[in-house]
Amino acid sequence: MKKLIILGIAAFLQFSCGPQERVSKETFEQVNQAMEVKRLVEVEILDEAMDWGDSISSEAQRQLISNLQSAIAEKGEAGAVEFCKVLALPILAEVNQKYGVEIRRASNRYRNPADQPNEEEKAILEAYEYNVESGNKSEPNIQKFENGEVFLYTKPIVIPGGFCLSCHGDPGKDINDETLQKLNELYPQDNAKGHKVGDLRGMWSIRIPKREVVKRL
Repeated sequence: MKKLIILGIAAFLQFSCGPQERVSKETFEQVNQAMEVKRLVEVEILDEAMDWGDSISSEAQRQLISNLQSAIAEKGEAGAVEFCKVLALPILAEVNQKYGVEIRRASNRYRNPADQPNEEEKAILEAYEYNVESGNKSEPNIQKFENGEVFLYTKPIVIPGGFCLSCHGDPGKDINDETLQKLNELYPQDNAKGHKVGDLRGMWSIRIPKREVVKRL
C-alpha cells in the first residue's frame, strides 16, 4: 500500500511538473524573442533619430546662411550682425515648431549669452573641443535622457571658410571697424571672435522627443 502511494505521488509530480516545465520553456523563448524585437526596435528608433537630427540641423544651417547672405548683400557685414541678433533665434523657433523639437546652438565661446551650454551639453561640447585639439574628427552624437523618452542630438559647428571670419575672425584683420563697432554694441560680452578656419564654433543641440521619432517609423 505504501509503495502504491509513493508511485501515485511520483506520477502526480511527473504529470504536474512536466507540462509546467514545457510552458516555462516556451514562455522563456517568447520573452527572449520579445526582448530581441524590442532591442531591434530601439536600434531603429535611434538610427531614425540620428538621421532626423542630421536633416533638421542641415535645414536650420541652410536657412541661417541663406538669410545671412541676403542680409550681407542688402546691408553689408555690419547690418548682418543685426540680423543675427534679431532674426536668428526666431528662425530656429520656426524649425522647433515645424518638427516638434528643441533646436539651438551651444558654444563655450558664445556671442549671444543664450547660447551658453547647459549641463547636458557641456560634456559633449568638451569632447568635441578635445577632438579638435587632438586632431581627431568629431562626428554627430546622440544620447538618451529622461529615461529614454528624449534624445539629445548634437553635431559640431566648424568654421568652414573666410565668409564666417568677417564676424568671427580677428578684429582689424578679418573684422572691419564698422562690423567690430556693431558687435561691441550688440554683444558687449562677445566671446566669439578670434577664430580661424577649421576652428570649432560650437555645436548644434537638438532635443528630440522619442514619440516624435516613433511617428516616423
